[in-house]
Amino acid sequence: METTLNRRLGVPGIVLMVIAAAAPITVVAANFPIIITVSGSIAVPLMALTAMLILLLFSVGFSWMTPHVPDAGAFYSYVDRGLGRRAGLGTAAIALFAYVLLTVSMTCYLGVQAGNLIQLWTGMELPWWLISAVMLVLVGFLGYRDINLSAKVLGIVLVLEVVAVLAIDLGVLFSGRELTSTPFSPVEAMSGAPGLGVLFVFLGFFGFEATAVFRNEARNPERTIPRATYIAVLSIGALYALSSWLVISGLGEGNAVSASSENPDQVVIGLAGQVVAPIMADIVQVLVVTSMFACMLAFHNIVTRYLFTLGQRGVLPGSLAQVHHRHHAPSRASLWVSAVTSAVVVVSALAQLDPVQQIYTWYSGAGAIGVIVMMALTSFAVVAFGSRARKSAGQAPSGLVTAAAVLGGIGLLLVLALSIWNLPLLVGGSVAAIVWGATLVIVFAAGAALPSRAGTAAAEEPAVLTPKA
Repeated sequence: METTLNRRLGVPGIVLMVIAAAAPITVVAANFPIIITVSGSIAVPLMALTAMLILLLFSVGFSWMTPHVPDAGAFYSYVDRGLGRRAGLGTAAIALFAYVLLTVSMTCYLGVQAGNLIQLWTGMELPWWLISAVMLVLVGFLGYRDINLSAKVLGIVLVLEVVAVLAIDLGVLFSGRELTSTPFSPVEAMSGAPGLGVLFVFLGFFGFEATAVFRNEARNPERTIPRATYIAVLSIGALYALSSWLVISGLGEGNAVSASSENPDQVVIGLAGQVVAPIMADIVQVLVVTSMFACMLAFHNIVTRYLFTLGQRGVLPGSLAQVHHRHHAPSRASLWVSAVTSAVVVVSALAQLDPVQQIYTWYSGAGAIGVIVMMALTSFAVVAFGSRARKSAGQAPSGLVTAAAVLGGIGLLLVLALSIWNLPLLVGGSVAAIVWGATLVIVFAAGAALPSRAGTAAAEEPAVLTPKA
């Protein structure tokens, strides 16, 4: 009888999942203008390189600890092993909360972008929530099935995205427009509200923990996960730094902030039409929609694997750890993710929240802070675990690994402090910021208080989910 998930994913498959979650064309066409607008600065390339450096330092300890974390709980499992069961459970609660918020924010923004595209092509004006509902059904369908189906869909979308981003970069490069070095200036980076800029730059990297989330479906995870992690962080960081520099140069050093603020949805799309060909603007609009869908699917799969692991450990009902007998996927966990995300979208729509200015901005900002909290905890979990290994004559980390983990943790704490300091600007006031901050604390505390079976992070064998006839 089949009792485990299929180990089919290699390094390329996992890297595709991670970079697809980062949604490169969405970051370039939609997030770059938002980063420029909220930060009031054009130093996006320097912010991207800073984020990449911090995440590389983080990845050193993360990769060293991977062989010692035998299940697919990602940050939750690492914190569990390093800082104890209660801290791990609190991290798991933050993970579920943050990634559900990120999934919902992308779902609602996708409804708007796809609606704009449909209206442009057909003249029909459809409500964003109707389109978001259709996307939730499609994501639920793919998430219910074998992860390789999702990987194939994400792979196709990702290749098209990267080609489009590189086409825009080359278009600017050969357009004869002046290439400016100001975006790499530390002085420029500290102008405006750099905390919000860095927060949204980090948002473009999120999903890279999928390298560990898909552990149960990875071939030779002790080697696959570290390699995929480094490749993903370096690839995403280099692409963002290069593309943001060229986009800002294409818009013009003195014009980038005002142009982004006036028309954030269309400024990069318009640039693509100018420097490549008019049809490129239409292509980018389509790819932004498919990119958001890919990101939404990737986040859905991440939350599903968290529920799967929590079901294995007895923190949540064991039925969540059941594996479909034909699809070899955590299908029941996927159904629960679909139900929860759909419910949050429905409540948000009924509350008449604006899908971009409120749902996307608030939810993605709070979700981003939650993920940064988890990464900081993971860095210090690596240090704590390594310290215990050294005392017990186990396989202790080298001094370089420990130093990298500490520096990565400090860097993440600085990013977190900047993000929290600027959170009122993001969510519309100090009261709203306090509410979101208090919510994250309550979620962590509630998770830490959950009962669970005692034991280590070792995963149990999942049961097989047999569908009803």
